[in-house]
Formats: sequence, structure tokens, C-alpha cells
Amino acid sequence: MKKQSFKRVLLGLGLDCKDGHVRVTKGKNFRLYGGSEETHNLMQEKAIKFNEQLDKIGKKLDNVNRNEFYDIAHKIGLKILDDSDNLRGKK
Repeated sequence: MKKQSFKRVLLGLGLDCKDGHVRVTKGKNFRLYGGSEETHNLMQEKAIKFNEQLDKIGKKLDNVNRNEFYDIAHKIGLKILDDSDNLRGKK
């Protein structure tokens, strides 16, 4: 039996689309779905900037630790949902 290997990806979901257009972008380490044109473009920009920061520190998404992930996210202004905040009912 083969051991399954999983690849980490950044997942972006845009929920503000009103024009009926389905936007999907797949790239290195990311998958983006939905959103208005503006929102989708912003998600693309953040995903690309995240990858640029990974390249700067010589790491892949699969091998950054939680603190490194949050540091990069903060540096590029990426809004993320923290599981612990979600469990506590914070927004």
C-alpha cells in the first residue's frame, strides 16, 4: 500500500462575484476560486507575493513552519483565518 503524500497550497475563495463570471487561477502553491475581478486580482497578487517571500528565504510552502507562514502572511498583508480564533468565536 502506497503512503499518500499531500502538497500544501494556499487556497483563496472570493465570495463577492455578482457578474456571473467564474474565475479560477491555479499556480505554484496556490488555487484561487471566485470573487469579483478586483478581488480575484488581489488574491493573485497576494499568492504571487507569498511565493516570492518563500523564494527569498529558500523554502517551499511544504516546509515552512507555522510561525514562518504567519510572518510571511503579515509581511505581505495577507488576511488569514486562524483556527484558534475561529474556535473561540472571534472574527
